[in-house]
Amino acid sequence: MPTITQKITPHLWFTDKAEEAARFYASIFPDSRVDRVTSLPSARVVEFTLCGQRFLAISAGPHDPFNHAVSFYVACETQAELDRYWNALLDGGTAEPCGWLKDRYGLSWQIAPAALLKMMTDPDPDRVAAKRVHEAFMKMVKIDIAALQRAYDGKA
Repeated sequence: MPTITQKITPHLWFTDKAEEAARFYASIFPDSRVDRVTSLPSARVVEFTLCGQRFLAISAGPHDPFNHAVSFYVACETQAELDRYWNALLDGGTAEPCGWLKDRYGLSWQIAPAALLKMMTDPDPDRVAAKRVHEAFMKMVKIDIAALQRAYDGKA
């Protein structure tokens, strides 16, 4: 039986469908699985792993709905990887600006290139490249890595 050994574990409160959501997420990401489901009198607790990271989820009725205050940032190396995660998580959900989406369970995700932070924190003291990347990024819904690179390189 798995035990939680990491110091901090994200815990998600779902009105319902925590197990369904965990199985959905585990079907999308590598090294992912539902580890255990425990039924309690007033809740269902789900222990699951995404990309080797442990999570807990609970179906325990309405309390506070998910909002943008907490989201999961998925760093992607390629456009194909970004497209795959974007399309999978968006199924039944809603696209939002700047690489954000809200999945069918109401959870917010940011699907972005791993290189984005490097581009946005360019050490150039005038931050010209970072400004160009920011301007291009702000116009996107799903992120286009090649377009960001062109903006970074001053070729947009």
